Amino acid sequence: MTDELSQAEADALLAIAKRALSNAPVRFPDPGNKISVELQSWNEKERFLLDVNRSYVSLSKITYQTRGRVVIILARLDIDGPPHRNPDDTEVGGSHLHLYREGYADKWAFAVPMEQFRDISKRWETFEDFMKYCGVSEPPQFDRSLFS
Repeated sequence: MTDELSQAEADALLAIAKRALSNAPVRFPDPGNKISVELQSWNEKERFLLDVNRSYVSLSKITYQTRGRVVIILARLDIDGPPHRNPDDTEVGGSHLHLYREGYADKWAFAVPMEQFRDISKRWETFEDFMKYCGVSEPPQFDRSLFS
């Protein structure tokens, strides 16, 4: 399995409709914990992982990530983390979106596209927006009562 994709392959993997592999309820991680939920494409030819990583030190810091082919980060949304420096030495703020770029993997980050993310201060809405951005049309069943 290779860690390299062409840009066209990565874009297609991000855009393809995805659904949860299991109908079992998923416990949203507590601060300091993380989870990975298996997804698959509707044609069942591709598998993905949806990761949620919550900080213990900074309770507002959270990372949502979609991986294709187990190890390739297609998109990662970092909320309230440190600024990120791109390969061209430009810097983006604490909340930013990483997207796969051929030859660079997930090393490029961009300002959060507010036309696709309603309000990043609302964590549940942001998670829903991230799943939609990543083509998750039938998301896992999360226990929202634990979302804090």
